[in-house]
Amino acid sequence: MANTEKRLSARRKHTLKSCMLVVANNLLDAEAGVKAGERETFLAEKCPPLELPYDKDELMELCKKLHEQIDISEEERYCIEFKLNMVLNEVRDLNIKIVDLRGKFKRPRLKKVRMSADAMLKALLGSKHTVNMDLRANLKQVKKEVKEEDKQLRDVGDWRKNIEDKSDRKKMFDS
Repeated sequence: MANTEKRLSARRKHTLKSCMLVVANNLLDAEAGVKAGERETFLAEKCPPLELPYDKDELMELCKKLHEQIDISEEERYCIEFKLNMVLNEVRDLNIKIVDLRGKFKRPRLKKVRMSADAMLKALLGSKHTVNMDLRANLKQVKKEVKEEDKQLRDVGDWRKNIEDKSDRKKMFDS
């Protein structure tokens, strides 16, 4: 940090943190109130208030109706739970695949391949390739003039003879 910037004092930091905590606490309380309201509306919608009849037949009918509603809700819960487990298993499998791919996969080193233009076109196009790209056929033929200095350099002789001569000289010095 540069010297021109002012640093917060410990007291100022403490007051800012306490203000932030108060605001966060208020937000959490408001969120809890909203959730409680949603819960009440859901329960009022799904579970109407219960009116108990005094007759035995009406009580039996009410019990059958409640059992049917319980069966329907259990069926929904089972379906949702099954779908949730399937999604969780899929996520777990995908995470395992990601870890495996990160750890094991290494990029192979590619080899350099010398390939003519004809061979490359044949590999890319397959049997459709009929054009012959002989690039050297289009080049001009140039006669090379040989200079005398180059001839002398080439006519130096066989290098093996040179080595043998030097080895004889070495033997002279050794003895």
